[in-house]
Amino acid sequence: MLLFLAWRFPLATLAGIEAQEVSADLARRSLLWNGIAGRAEIHTGDFRDVHDPGKRELFALVTGTPPYYPVGAGPESDRVQRAPCRFEHRGGIEAYCAAALPRLAPGAPFVACEAWNQRERVEPAARAAGLGLVRWREVIPRTGKEPLLCIFAMRAAELAEPLVVEPPLVVRDGRGRRTEEFVAVRGALGMPP
Repeated sequence: MLLFLAWRFPLATLAGIEAQEVSADLARRSLLWNGIAGRAEIHTGDFRDVHDPGKRELFALVTGTPPYYPVGAGPESDRVQRAPCRFEHRGGIEAYCAAALPRLAPGAPFVACEAWNQRERVEPAARAAGLGLVRWREVIPRTGKEPLLCIFAMRAAELAEPLVVEPPLVVRDGRGRRTEEFVAVRGALGMPP
């Protein structure tokens, strides 16, 4: 996500947090390879460590993609990067919401993604953390299929405007071709058509 944001907002200064050293090293190499290491950095650590006063920095945008499955919901890979990316070893949407709020500058959004089959956890997680949902969009992989993901935006509850539910983003049409809207989204993120 950090690379997409760097492309979309070429004047932004960015910071990412990665719990696994191997993934953090890969991300740092990507920053160098893409020529953005001067305005983007990767920190190795646990995103939930936000209560240290020495690390109290506020951001104009906080993003996150929690793992999609609770631990025990299925078989886990023994490869070091895979299981923690898919299973909630360091928390799910609830932990992400709680970690995001103290990092938000006044009025700033927290934008995240959740598996569609876990969508019922999002609003209670937001409320418990002191956030309010302001935008919601489902992503459908192909016309006629159920949504795969939900993308949502939140703000501090006291600043949250009424929820806007956007029409679903359909990735591929019934023939398997990318939709015009999805091609436009890819283009806005610097990806080839």
